[in-house]
Amino acid sequence: MGEIRYRLIGTIRTPFASPEGVPIQPAAAKGVVGRVELDPGLADGLKDLDGFSHVILLYHFDRARPAALRVQPFMDSVERGVFATRSPSRPNAIGISVVRLLAVENNVLYVENVDIVDGTPLLDIKPYVPRFDGAEDVRIGWLEDNVGKLEATRDDGRFVAKTESVKSE
Repeated sequence: MGEIRYRLIGTIRTPFASPEGVPIQPAAAKGVVGRVELDPGLADGLKDLDGFSHVILLYHFDRARPAALRVQPFMDSVERGVFATRSPSRPNAIGISVVRLLAVENNVLYVENVDIVDGTPLLDIKPYVPRFDGAEDVRIGWLEDNVGKLEATRDDGRFVAKTESVKSE
């Protein structure tokens, strides 16, 4: 397979210094405020974004351990295929979060419902559009029996790279 390289376009700032304890999805991070610091040279690309209530953040899981094709997700005790989970330890360590956009000031987005570790590298920003991004007749597989655990589930460090674990001790 070939290689694709992306340019980091900014940094995500949040109250979470390390992965442990971070809510595992934006729906469980209600009220958690952060900011997205975009490269100042890209600020012009934020024009008109303030008309949207939510944005999709695409980012690099820079603290994740190497990819595994089978993982035990946070809300389950059974090992699952990585592509049936949202584990950060994936072949391409790309994360996605839909967050509420509170304000845009110059090259900074102020956001809420953030489930991301402080200092995470930003890859892209897209406006969230329910008609484009929502789906009908949805099935959620193995999560059907576990989705009720979301509010109480936090990152327990199981997907953190070993060098990160040493840093946070």
